[in-house]
Amino acid sequence: MLSDSELKVAVLGLGYIGLPTAAVIARTGAKVLGIDVHQNVVDTVNSGKVHIEEVDLDGLVSGVVGRGYLRASTTLEPADVFVIAVPTPFTEDRTPDISFVLKAARALAAVLKSGDTVILESTSPVGTTEQVRDLLAELRPDLRAPGLSEGSDYAIAYCPERVLPGRILVELIDNDRVIGGITPRCARKALTFYRRFVRGACITTNARAAEMTKLTENAFRDVNIAFANELSLVADTMGVDVWEVIRLANRHPRVNILQPGPGVGGHCIAVDPWFLVAADPDNTPLIRTARQVNDGKTDHVIAAAAAMIAAHPDAPVACLGLAFKANIDDFRESPALKVAVALAKQFPDQVRIVEPYARTLPEAFAGTGARLVDVDLAIETCQMMIVLVDHDVFRSIPLEERADKQVLDTRGIWPDQPAFRLAARPLQLAS
Repeated sequence: MLSDSELKVAVLGLGYIGLPTAAVIARTGAKVLGIDVHQNVVDTVNSGKVHIEEVDLDGLVSGVVGRGYLRASTTLEPADVFVIAVPTPFTEDRTPDISFVLKAARALAAVLKSGDTVILESTSPVGTTEQVRDLLAELRPDLRAPGLSEGSDYAIAYCPERVLPGRILVELIDNDRVIGGITPRCARKALTFYRRFVRGACITTNARAAEMTKLTENAFRDVNIAFANELSLVADTMGVDVWEVIRLANRHPRVNILQPGPGVGGHCIAVDPWFLVAADPDNTPLIRTARQVNDGKTDHVIAAAAAMIAAHPDAPVACLGLAFKANIDDFRESPALKVAVALAKQFPDQVRIVEPYARTLPEAFAGTGARLVDVDLAIETCQMMIVLVDHDVFRSIPLEERADKQVLDTRGIWPDQPAFRLAARPLQLAS
């Protein structure tokens, strides 16, 4: 087995998972090459800086780049381990798009050699790891592919991340990992690699089971959030405080209801359940409905907020937050962003955006007249406030600074605030 200083690792994709993963591996002393298609990302990393917001990531990247353990490039080079951490979005009809994964596999096929290990970390439909194997077998017939013949010259495995933004560097090390190999030998080789930097338990299985495990985790969370979101609408119809109901219900020893919000965002929970639905639409009515409930809740919030704004013509309104969750700068699939953009388009020049993790407004606001302001200016000038994200800075606003505001609080961060209730209308499931 190669020592840490001898090991060469290539991480394909330097996004929210790829860059922290590359930096954590580099901290062990391995020589890590980060690959990204964007030259600005490569230049930023090579200067010892970061292009994403994550706790302590800037210091770690600066350190490993400065010591020569991490560098970035747009061109792939030979390595001992290849980690694929590229996006896997879905198409307009909500079917998975694994084209970035297959493109990464094509790139590494050119430098693949006997003894290498290929690990897919991107969230993927069941069977994707086998597709990567089949593509490599096609492109490199000179090497024996695992599972297709007796013996193999390289290993392929699937090991999904399961980290929380804001805690990525901690959870990459401490969380348990599920490692699915194309063959048991592949799983063992990948296990040996992860044991270099993971303190959590590493459990081996086959690739398909590992792929479905990742999708199952996020579908489970989506279903539970859908229950909370649906409950919030029922409570509103009944004239009951849903936050109090959930707090009281959770005192039952076997009940743990999650918190409602304006929908579900991020590249995991809002996306991954559709991978299961696309794979088996006839047997996933619950998962599909949960997705529709959570998407429908976003539309419901837009309607309720629009009703509040329409009742106060020309009065400025502050939309608090654009990120998909608190205290991060990630806007992917964000329901808060969708709400704010819809309101900005419907009420030109009335909408102010408060997002402490953004330097400029996203392109979606172009032409709406919406303005990015800080929280103090919003408090001073806006008669209405719509809480879309529970950033700590919003939680810290005391009642005396918002007592005279009309408030729609979709996150329940101000229990002492008389709130504008969501309109008691039937939830329209997103198609």
